[in-house]
Amino acid sequence: MASKGKNLDADGKALLLEDLQSPCTEEVAVFHAFSRVVNEARSAFVVLDTAPTGHSLLLMDATGAYHRQMTQQYEGMANAKHIVTPLMRLQDPATTKVLLVTLPETTPVTQAAALQDDLRRAHIEPWAWVVNKSLASTGTVDPLLQARLVSEQQQTERIAQGLAQRTYALPWLAESPVGVAALGALTKA
Repeated sequence: MASKGKNLDADGKALLLEDLQSPCTEEVAVFHAFSRVVNEARSAFVVLDTAPTGHSLLLMDATGAYHRQMTQQYEGMANAKHIVTPLMRLQDPATTKVLLVTLPETTPVTQAAALQDDLRRAHIEPWAWVVNKSLASTGTVDPLLQARLVSEQQQTERIAQGLAQRTYALPWLAESPVGVAALGALTKA
């Protein structure tokens, strides 16, 4: 209201307020923010950390709808080949690497597999899966953790034998790796 409504009369401000209170206003704002972040990836390393929930999928649907609108609007025009939508950037494996991160448990793996199916319908191929908090490298002898490890191995095999092109496992750590040095140490483990 302060920026867009500062030069409006009372009726104009009332109309603007009504538009801003529309349920889709927040979705449009999130889409624009998402598009800006995807666009930043042209010149920077960008991480979009999102859960495999309906919200993420709605954002992908909005991105796809925008893509369809733009390609239809400019179809047949000379500059149509220069249009690059956020969806096109996400679909380009040269610029986008999608990593699905999951816990080695049935429900998270199933949710990540469903997200992968949705991504593939949008012609976005996940580059790799990351299995987080794996007990495999701990050498545990605890009977409870050994039982959990058996279940973990079943899920890891499920991922490696059909869900993922590449699979990486991150060990169970006492502290979360925060910062470049801590993340870099994971690549040496």
